[in-house]
Amino acid sequence: MNDIVIKAEHLSKIYKIYENDIDRLKETFHPFHKDFFALQDVSFEIRRGENVGLVGKNGAGKSTLLKMITGVLTPSGGTLQVNGRIASLLELGAGFNPDMTGIENIYMNGLLMGQSRDEMNEKIDDIVAFADIGEFVKQPVKTYSSGMFARLAFAVNAFLEPDILIIDEALSVGDSFFQSKCMDKMRQMIDSGVTVLFVSHDTFAVKNLCERAFYLQAGKLIMDAPAKDVIEVYRNEIIKMRRELIGEDADKVAALIEEAKLSQDDDELNINIPIDAGSLSRGREVFEKNATYNRVNDGRAEILNVQLMNLDGEIINDVTFAQEVILRMVIQFHQNIECLGMGYHIRNATGIDLIYNDSRFSKTKAIFDGKRGEIYVVDWKFKVELRQEMYDIACVISTPIDDRLLDAHICDYVPCALQCNVISPDAYTTMVGGYVHWHNDLKIQRVKV
Repeated sequence: MNDIVIKAEHLSKIYKIYENDIDRLKETFHPFHKDFFALQDVSFEIRRGENVGLVGKNGAGKSTLLKMITGVLTPSGGTLQVNGRIASLLELGAGFNPDMTGIENIYMNGLLMGQSRDEMNEKIDDIVAFADIGEFVKQPVKTYSSGMFARLAFAVNAFLEPDILIIDEALSVGDSFFQSKCMDKMRQMIDSGVTVLFVSHDTFAVKNLCERAFYLQAGKLIMDAPAKDVIEVYRNEIIKMRRELIGEDADKVAALIEEAKLSQDDDELNINIPIDAGSLSRGREVFEKNATYNRVNDGRAEILNVQLMNLDGEIINDVTFAQEVILRMVIQFHQNIECLGMGYHIRNATGIDLIYNDSRFSKTKAIFDGKRGEIYVVDWKFKVELRQEMYDIACVISTPIDDRLLDAHICDYVPCALQCNVISPDAYTTMVGGYVHWHNDLKIQRVKV
């Protein structure tokens, strides 16, 4: 039990909703309100050092849950136990006195967190350096921009040695460099044993930071699982909602298709791998097993198989660093479709998208006027320059929605079409620092002075 820092049992938060102000007066004699469950029957345990993401659309109950954990709100039902000192960024400027300077607010927040003046003297330089707001740290915080608020608030909370750090979208106002600093700092805190609860609509950030995630929907906790699994389900729900909200504009789509047809070229990759029933079915049993994981398909077209091959057409699972490969997608039409695009993602073990490509980046190549029952083979040829590790490859086919092809209706999305293991042939390539080796043309010149 000592290892559990947050425990919720059947937690609920109910708000009374009135149609008008007079009903508040009538409430004295008879109930005139409706109950709104901002949070309903939520139970979970979070252990020390866990990093947990919270996802869900606006109004799902994420902020309500965090405010109860921090003590800002009290539960309407159930129990909540929190063991440890909490630092939170729920709202910009919360806990800051607007008339006090940044320096004064740093010391005040330290005292509220139980830090002595001497302890704060030891931390002040690190906090000021991390916030990096220059001379503004000596000015009243009411003069700060939202970005300055975020910088100072995060720096204060990160360096006050909390047991639990809670962040609710507050970092979205900061610049990208500062956000990267914050992510690195949060990883350091996690490594040191700090429990982190992180709310963000940035699913990439949640997968990158968190090992576990909660999916809240209409006040209910509908999923508590590894972050990559939760994000996949959440992303698929977003796709379904977009299908319902966005209708295809027939005129725009028709114009886009005609423009794309005109821009096609006849250049073909020099790929001489046999295309027959036997070759296209190789590895299909493994593909179909993988494809059961969080697949999204609307029935119009289907990915029948995905194969990873060497240039001789042999199916491979292991890829040598810098090897050229063919990623083959076998696609069948179940309805007549005027324009079908396709793409793929390469992901690491935590579900982070490292590589992404689709037909929009290949001179608007697509399958035009596909007829029901037709089968197409799509071959991608590329060089694998990823560090030694196991990777997932996701595949997707879609039809365009808007006239810039920036949005699409998903026909079939397979998050784990296949897996491949990248092997480094020598000691040098095992030392690749990032995930992806970026190709460079290198030129060195000696300058005479």
